[in-house]
Amino acid sequence: MSYEELRITLEKYGLSHNEAKVYLTLLSLGSAMAGKISKEAMIDRTSCYDALKKLIKKGLVSYALEANRKMFRAISPDRLVGFLKEKEEEISEIMPQLKEIYRPEKGKSNVTMFKGYRGLKSVFEDILAEAKGKENLVIDSSGRFKEKMPYYIPHFVKGLEKNRIKIRHIIRPGIESHPSKTTTIRYLSKEAKETAVSTNIYADKIAIILWTDVPEAIIIENKAAADSYRDYFEVLWKAARAA
Repeated sequence: MSYEELRITLEKYGLSHNEAKVYLTLLSLGSAMAGKISKEAMIDRTSCYDALKKLIKKGLVSYALEANRKMFRAISPDRLVGFLKEKEEEISEIMPQLKEIYRPEKGKSNVTMFKGYRGLKSVFEDILAEAKGKENLVIDSSGRFKEKMPYYIPHFVKGLEKNRIKIRHIIRPGIESHPSKTTTIRYLSKEAKETAVSTNIYADKIAIILWTDVPEAIIIENKAAADSYRDYFEVLWKAARAA
């Protein structure tokens, strides 16, 4: 994995752009003063100091005084796992109160927009929650999910199996589906063109994902629309070729 891929992954898991750059720089430098870190990370000193302060609060960086100068050092990457668990625990603690406050509008059409990989994670987490014990119908001619979010696939597959969510997946020949034990695959004809759009139909929702460089998604919550999409899916499913 390249430096940029490492940085992007760290950002996906809660570090800011500068925090990720500073942390990766410190991993390779060992201990260093802020000026050296700033130069190697290619960010200005003020931004570097700000990132260091935040990383110290997160327990990912420490410092020691040597000849009255602060020498910063990255904590072992193992600490990242603890950092993520702490974030999960903090959210879990306030979840009951958040659910008490939340008042979803029933019987109305809701359209929600998402952008970036964090946004897409929210979409897939919604599928895991709303389709529990039911079915998710997928029309996907590109197979970009596995290509673009390989780090998230194991979690998603585990969630599908744990929540007993059946997947019926229509894809183009030669495209790999995610390896869920609950997934049944059928193939479009060889003439089908590749598009960057995939569609998920679950509960009373339709999730349309656009796999561009910065991916975007929209969730439409409307029972009539979801039922219409299901009817269309069934037509495609009957016409598609079994594996």
